[in-house]
Amino acid sequence: MRLKETAYAKINLALHLRRRRDDGYHELETLFAFVDAGDELVAHTCEADRLEVIGEFAVTLSDPFDNIVAKALSTLPHHGGLCVTLEKNLPVAAGLGGGSADAGAIFRMIRKAYGLPDDWRARAARLGADVPACVDSTTHIGRGVGEQRDEVDNDLAGMACLLVNPRVPLSTGPVFKAWDGRDRGELPSGTAREIALAGRNDLRDPAISLCPGIAQVLVRLEETSPWMAEMSGSGATCFALYETRAARDEAAGRLAKLEPGWWQMLGCLR
Repeated sequence: MRLKETAYAKINLALHLRRRRDDGYHELETLFAFVDAGDELVAHTCEADRLEVIGEFAVTLSDPFDNIVAKALSTLPHHGGLCVTLEKNLPVAAGLGGGSADAGAIFRMIRKAYGLPDDWRARAARLGADVPACVDSTTHIGRGVGEQRDEVDNDLAGMACLLVNPRVPLSTGPVFKAWDGRDRGELPSGTAREIALAGRNDLRDPAISLCPGIAQVLVRLEETSPWMAEMSGSGATCFALYETRAARDEAAGRLAKLEPGWWQMLGCLR
């Protein structure tokens, strides 16, 4: 048996922080969306679970056996073993939920081959707050620490998307710690388009204070006249949305000439 899944890159079209909790986490409201590109996972049955990591960003995973993919495999019942090859195309510590997306892909693989236990959401949440969202990989509103799910009218499906990272890793913890704690208001209501346009990312300024290059990425993206440009999650990856793929491709080519050292990925919203 051979299984194949894409670990879809996660972006936050809006991210509103409401308060710091006593347990160290943050209450937030976010509009999750997923790009139809990301890491690639291939698996086949074998005697025991095994993980191999390849790809551009494989070297950034210091201990693949402590990888969230290995943890996802161990938390789900399956017959025999699965030998998984993870092609790491997404930068690590980049605001794209790469590890959570990888775990989500494992859950979809197991669901396809064996089915998932009834408590799969709880098992996914124990791996990380974003993992249940990454299993579904559909546009929706997340609340709490991101684990609570509300449906939204997804009128952004198919929107062309350009992801750009200045190749600077940025850990989530310090960015959240740099937030000033001010509640700037709840997530707006409406369709995905309306929320994205009226929303904001409360982690943008804290992230820029730690990684000033993010501001330059946003300037470059705005110069391409996108429908929208913003930082994703806690950074440092930023995204731009375009009404057409041609506009996205032209923007990507322009940025590649201006900033050849930056990482890019092209796709469309699911």
